[in-house]
Amino acid sequence: MTVRLDGNIIVLEGQCRVEDAEPLLGWLQADEGRTVDLTDAEHLHAAVLQVLLALKPPLRGAGKDAFIRDWIAPALTNARPPDMVPQGG
Repeated sequence: MTVRLDGNIIVLEGQCRVEDAEPLLGWLQADEGRTVDLTDAEHLHAAVLQVLLALKPPLRGAGKDAFIRDWIAPALTNARPPDMVPQGG
C-alpha cells in the first residue's frame, strides 16, 4: 500500500492505487482533523482523488508529479494553477 497513517498525518507515497482509497476514506472519516501529505505522491488513482475531492482534508506538500502539483493540489485547495490565474484586466 502507498497510503499509511503516521500519527495524525495520512501519507500518500508513490503510485496510489484503487485499493488505497478505502483506508484513506476510513482514516479521514474517523478523524476530520487529519492532514494528507502529498509530498511523495507520484500518481493518484481516480478513486483516491475522489475521496480527497469529497472530503477536502487539509493538505501538506504538492506531489512529485507535475500534474498533481499543478492541477490536482490546487483543485483540492480551491486555488487556480499558475497559468490559469487571470492577468490584469
